[in-house]
Amino acid sequence: MYNLARSIFFRVDPERSHGMALGALDTLHRVGGVARLFGPPVDDPVELMGLRFVNRVGLAAGLDKNADHLDALGALGFGFVEVGTVTPKPQPGNPKPRLFRLAQHEAIINRFGFNNKGVAHLVQQVKHRHYGGIVGINIGKNLTTSVEQALDDYLICLDAVHPYADYIAVNVSSPNTPGLRSLQFGEQLDALLAPIRARATELNASGGREVPLLIKIAPDMSAEEVALMAGSIERNALDGVIATNTTVSREAVQDDPQAEEAGGLSGKPVFEASNRVIRQLREHLPTLPIIGVGGIDSGAAAQAKIAAGADLVQLYSGLIYQGPALVSECARALKG
Repeated sequence: MYNLARSIFFRVDPERSHGMALGALDTLHRVGGVARLFGPPVDDPVELMGLRFVNRVGLAAGLDKNADHLDALGALGFGFVEVGTVTPKPQPGNPKPRLFRLAQHEAIINRFGFNNKGVAHLVQQVKHRHYGGIVGINIGKNLTTSVEQALDDYLICLDAVHPYADYIAVNVSSPNTPGLRSLQFGEQLDALLAPIRARATELNASGGREVPLLIKIAPDMSAEEVALMAGSIERNALDGVIATNTTVSREAVQDDPQAEEAGGLSGKPVFEASNRVIRQLREHLPTLPIIGVGGIDSGAAAQAKIAAGADLVQLYSGLIYQGPALVSECARALKG
């Protein structure tokens, strides 16, 4: 059934079909069709970061930037859903076209540029959700905010989402916001994370609950850079790491006619790069929770991500190519 739907959607411009698919899912959910088609989530509970996940399979940030489709996506059987990346002010993102399918590689290139309706809109959507699973909120900076002033944007978002998030992810790894990845290293990273950690700790105390603080990192790091990243994560007492975001490398897709499109590459070609970073992180941070994301297209791929050192996994591009049944396939594979 999904193969038929995919053949229709893949005839349409990628960004338009993305919206059409989410709209169709919302409609199906309103009449109870999602639950009937896919059944309840696989029951494989795990306790991590003080949270109880129904199963280990989540939705990665980026698919639902505004939390507009949270209930329908959650009904697909995810143990957790991450929404965003959200910024303080609404922004349109980069000019279109900005989403490209590399179908022969089961990959996607996007250069959205954090297009979203702003943090106030997202908070309202999350406040009124019916989805009962874990909800993470991924935060970033506006395009018009300089790298030097980026901290202000992260703190605005942190303050706004903290009461409603089960965990918060700091995105410093999108390749589509100029200068953002420079925040991943050395003194700049510590200068960003230290005050965010301090504010999160204050909010935890005043709110009477612990909201885990994570960082989302890129796959395009050397072993030395991963070690530096791990040191900063440890110094700033973060609660977890999401590995990884999209890659700027085109090595695995250089034969594709769209390979030279600017943006982040996701899907199957990023699988091994993501796993490498996870393995290296695990060497430096033996007990830190890691959410593994990048190129998961089967239950076996989800198992490989866990074997590399991840505790939980997230799907995105694989969901586009394989369909919603991938959620339960991966959850069952990890349940064993």
